[in-house]
Amino acid sequence: MRRSWWSTLLLIVLTGMLGGVLAPDAAAQAAAGPETVAAQPATEPQEPGEGLSWGEIVQNGGFLMYVLAALSILTGTLVIYFFVVLRLSQVAPRPLHRDLVDKIRAGAYEEARRACEFRSNPLTAVAMAAIDYVREVPQADPMLVKDVVEGEGGRQAEAIEGQTQYLLDIAAVSPMVGLLGTVFGMLRAFSSVALDVASAKPVNLAAGVSQALVTTAFGLIVGIPAMIFYAYFRRRSSKLVSSLEIASADIVTALLSKGQGHADRSSLV
Repeated sequence: MRRSWWSTLLLIVLTGMLGGVLAPDAAAQAAAGPETVAAQPATEPQEPGEGLSWGEIVQNGGFLMYVLAALSILTGTLVIYFFVVLRLSQVAPRPLHRDLVDKIRAGAYEEARRACEFRSNPLTAVAMAAIDYVREVPQADPMLVKDVVEGEGGRQAEAIEGQTQYLLDIAAVSPMVGLLGTVFGMLRAFSSVALDVASAKPVNLAAGVSQALVTTAFGLIVGIPAMIFYAYFRRRSSKLVSSLEIASADIVTALLSKGQGHADRSSLV
């Protein structure tokens, strides 16, 4: 009987404790009414929010996004152009190199010149300058011939390597444009606070900060690939200039050896 009495008392105490814990929730639901309780949705796992669309990103970035878009298009165009132009077959083709050397050694200067006119490239420009000088000055000084070839070769090397500087310019300008957008965005964000503190809204601050971050990010997105491609094409153009120098040296050697052969034969006569 005692055990039954104590068990009943313990059950009453536990029931009271549970009622005290659950009573606030029940009271809140009763005060809210049945419609509010029914309107509460069931707890479900939240789905990740969707990111900004490209239109919203451009709108947040402002007019400088169009400048960065133009720079990105220019970068892509230059990269494709350099992949096509900066090749050995476009600078100093080996078949043409061997053909010019053979014709010069055979004394067929006119045929060598026609071959140069038929295909325009840096090697033919150097060869034509040397051939024209030797034809105009039959007893030309070998040092002067070398100077003519080196002068034309230097101009062609500058044309080959100098055009890659456009990518370096874009790599330097793009982050600066992004930084300018950052300044505009921060001005936009804090001007709302400076003009009227009472009417300042977090939405206005968020819009200015968004412009600052977007333009900075896209300036780096355009500038970093431009710098990478510039480094690649700079090394590639240096190798092509070295190949052009080797081919030009072979042409000068063929011209001088041909001229020396003529001088030896004239002395024998």
